[in-house]
Amino acid sequence: MTDAQQNTPSLTEKTTQVNADAPIFGVHFLGDTAAFVLGEEKLFLVGPGGEERRIDIHGGAVLASACDGKRVVTGGDDGKIIAVAADGTVETLGEDGKRRWIDRVATGPDSAVAWSAGRDVTVRTAKGELRTTEAPTSPGGLAFAPKGFRLAIAHYNGVTLWFPNAAAKPETLEWKGSHLDVTFSPDGRFLITSMQEPMLHGWRLTDGKDMRMAGYAGRVRSLSWSAEGKWLATSGATQLVIWPFQGKDGPMGKQPRLAAPGESRVEQVAYHPSREVVAAGFSDGLVLLIRTEDSAEILVRRPDGAPVTALAWNTSGALLAWGTETGEAGLLDLS
Repeated sequence: MTDAQQNTPSLTEKTTQVNADAPIFGVHFLGDTAAFVLGEEKLFLVGPGGEERRIDIHGGAVLASACDGKRVVTGGDDGKIIAVAADGTVETLGEDGKRRWIDRVATGPDSAVAWSAGRDVTVRTAKGELRTTEAPTSPGGLAFAPKGFRLAIAHYNGVTLWFPNAAAKPETLEWKGSHLDVTFSPDGRFLITSMQEPMLHGWRLTDGKDMRMAGYAGRVRSLSWSAEGKWLATSGATQLVIWPFQGKDGPMGKQPRLAAPGESRVEQVAYHPSREVVAAGFSDGLVLLIRTEDSAEILVRRPDGAPVTALAWNTSGALLAWGTETGEAGLLDLS
């Protein structure tokens, strides 16, 4: 925590601390219930009144998670794809016949779900129909487009764009290197990937124009769009990096905004669902709210040495949840 941050306005008195008693690698909201994804076997639910439930979901490590607001979908090293509803109902959506790891999952329109096992990528439609395609290499990330039934599959040397309901051959966007997480801009105009190297790569989908977004100290593991898609907040540096996406060219030829400089690296980012405010979690356990316009900061959690591994807002933006590598977690209530 820097000297400037020592005097930062604080919301720590509006937070509720909980302990998951296990490392946390993801968090989602089902209504006002926070669903913390634990590294092994379980989902830890914390309701708005502080009630806690632990739900068995996998017979081993939990490798991936996603949420559509109604269900948390997870993949595990037991080869299963599991969905958990807010009332704790558990449903098995699929199971790999070869018991391969399910290490990537994504949720899409009309309750669609996608997952990867080896090089195979499967989409389960709202009707329960399964469609499968083979990626060129093991997928690094999956993301549904905001418009139309289309899936982006990040992999080595680029991204495949696949329409599961169409017989047409998938389209490929090429760029050398290992592409990991992938995300569409909210308006569907841009596609961005994080890479094994400390950088992002992007494409303008109207014409395939490339964007190289570099300057990070380490690998970018967390990406979050502002509500209207004007900004993309990212981890990977010892300050918050926010790329501008206004106009037809997005960040091409522009510099990112930099905020909250310090000694610890930003590990997790989450934009507020309606305001241009970013929640940022750091490698030393610090959590800040940072306003895009002027980089003003509000302290949410003081650093304690435990890296922040998960951040999420509920739909209304009244609740923020965070989790750490050591299992410490919390809920900020802004209502």
